[in-house]
Amino acid sequence: MYIKSFVCLALLGMSLSAHAQYVSEVWCPDNGDGTYTNPVINADYSDPDVCAVGDDYYMTASSFNCVPGLPILHSRDLVNWEIIGHALTSLYENDNQSVLDFNIPQHGNGVWAPSIRYHNGEFYIYWGDPDNGIYMVKTKDPAGKWEAPVCVLRGKGYIDTTPLWDDDGRCYLVNAYAASRKHINSVLMVRELSADGTKAISNPVIVFDGNKNGNYVSEGPKFYKRNGYYYIMWPAGGVVDGWQMAARSKNVYGPYEYRKVMDKGNSGINGPHQGGWVETAQGEHWFLNFQDKDAYGRVVHLNPMKWVDDWPVIGNDKDGDGCGEPVAKYKKPKSNYSTVVNPQESDEFNNPALGKQWQWHANYDEEYGMPTPDGFFRMFTRKQSEHFVNLWESPSLLLQKAPADEFTATAKIEFASKADGQYGGVMMMGLDYSSLVVKRTGDMFELQQRTCHKADKGGTEDVKTLAMLKPTSRDEVDYKPAIYERIYLRMTVKKGALLTFSYSTDGKRFKDCGDTFNMKEGKWIGAKMGFVCEEPAGKTDRGWIDIDWFHVTK
Repeated sequence: MYIKSFVCLALLGMSLSAHAQYVSEVWCPDNGDGTYTNPVINADYSDPDVCAVGDDYYMTASSFNCVPGLPILHSRDLVNWEIIGHALTSLYENDNQSVLDFNIPQHGNGVWAPSIRYHNGEFYIYWGDPDNGIYMVKTKDPAGKWEAPVCVLRGKGYIDTTPLWDDDGRCYLVNAYAASRKHINSVLMVRELSADGTKAISNPVIVFDGNKNGNYVSEGPKFYKRNGYYYIMWPAGGVVDGWQMAARSKNVYGPYEYRKVMDKGNSGINGPHQGGWVETAQGEHWFLNFQDKDAYGRVVHLNPMKWVDDWPVIGNDKDGDGCGEPVAKYKKPKSNYSTVVNPQESDEFNNPALGKQWQWHANYDEEYGMPTPDGFFRMFTRKQSEHFVNLWESPSLLLQKAPADEFTATAKIEFASKADGQYGGVMMMGLDYSSLVVKRTGDMFELQQRTCHKADKGGTEDVKTLAMLKPTSRDEVDYKPAIYERIYLRMTVKKGALLTFSYSTDGKRFKDCGDTFNMKEGKWIGAKMGFVCEEPAGKTDRGWIDIDWFHVTK
């Protein structure tokens, strides 16, 4: 067993060492003096969960309808994190019973609140899809390819699932219900799974009912065992105004005694919401959870944790009552590593593979775009439906998470247009969205700001022409020639989620343009930034944008 574990860890180390390390200019939680500042990830990683394997920590988070899904992040100190891969390449491989078509955007559906565990040399992730059931994926290499999803339990309303392999090898699962699907709220259930974790083999038992005791909206349970006790940890009270609970029992099915173990207190940090406990190789205990920041999404906090009389106490318990409050700044976990690294943001597009920070709004199709070996990513114009209303319907938006409260994102692109009406550029996407695009009109280009409010409710775009641009080049051949526009497009975000646009023709002198836009979150996700490339329905050849680079700076 020791040799097998050693080999496995060595292979993981080799795999992880191949990843380039990125340091953000706009948010780095490591203060360089042995302390860190929360959030440790100032980006939308909703419902984070974590597991430890030796000195390595692995995190995943909700990805809903975005593809690739189930991001995998790695750290060696719980403060410095990088994206090393995704567990899902699409929704859903090898499952023809899905009640939703994930080839089109299914905003807010799909992957809810996953848990990640390491068991018998393999990594497992479980999650609830509220429309389809409970799923599981596994792998031996979290930075590599994960096996196709297995539906553990088919049905509607299952969310927030966590497995627990007991000392005797039996496997149990805790979950909650989505009130929007089951119309049952604030109860937590435990059932037994097969020993390999692939199917439910018992009916559920209610182990906690938050309806009776003021712990409404009980959800997001995590399952653990320590010192002979079974523990369930979960948030209650809602995403913004809630608190963290813990329950324990000597029997997996209860009865469980429970208490509050962290709340907002006087910290000024709302929530604190769903997360997970991890014990380090150095014997310390920590808790990762999220804070909701509206348009910026649900960002990840790291809080110290201790055990008092076999009860967890999370955060800073100033008055010793067993209920802590979140910390804003704290000493880093003990670690043998000191490398500073952050989740990737900027991209030179120099590799023939899409950067791990990018996602589509539905299952990927090659007609959306492809990497090249020539230092750019080519994104094709998507043909809109004949009844197009707004970009809420578009699966081919190439987006990543907003990385900080304040930042500047600049892109160098060349837009190639084959026909009138084709356009491409940068955007900030949410329930409301705004974009800065180049659109072909006749033999010229228009620089446009295209803004839509209440996109999810069928709102229409407000289009403003900001400048007329002459093409920078043209095809010399007569066969379906294109005209081109090389341009630099910029988004600047200030505190309060206020976005302004600017552009440049030489990359040096930028001109402000358009109206200030108030960023808006998406469906269960934060606002996302990136690229749009569209055209009206029809039979013309597609245009495209060649994205040279995307830089995120102060």
